[in-house]
Amino acid sequence: MGTRTVELPEIIGGVVVGVDGLKSARALRTAIEEANRRDCALHVVREWSLRTAPRPPDCPPGAVPAIEEYEQWLAKVTDKLAREQLGENQNLEINVHVVHMRSPEALIALSEKAELLVVSHSGGRSPGPIADQCVRCAKCPVLVVRPDP
Repeated sequence: MGTRTVELPEIIGGVVVGVDGLKSARALRTAIEEANRRDCALHVVREWSLRTAPRPPDCPPGAVPAIEEYEQWLAKVTDKLAREQLGENQNLEINVHVVHMRSPEALIALSEKAELLVVSHSGGRSPGPIADQCVRCAKCPVLVVRPDP
């Protein structure tokens, strides 16, 4: 069995936001506002693993989809979510990136040349492990956004 190399997209400038479905909608809206305010691109990043990704709906029960099928499905639903949250910002440049990697590592790596990293708060008393690790290790400013009530 071979090893799969994860290729991270090259992001230079812009606002990076990590999303994980609808629970990230408020962070996504905030990232859209920030990208619009800064007049820069928005990079919507969906990090995933086989354990966390929703199964593509056309996959038969008991079957395991190929990595490419997961990536295509996640790219489609992430792009749809981003476009639904745009509101009046229809002219904003949006780039959707699907990365097969754990969330904190992917977001921290992608923060290297970004202007701002936006992540979701867990909704509890603490920001949560992903937001906490991003705040401590990201290479650009980090904005932690509480989820919708």
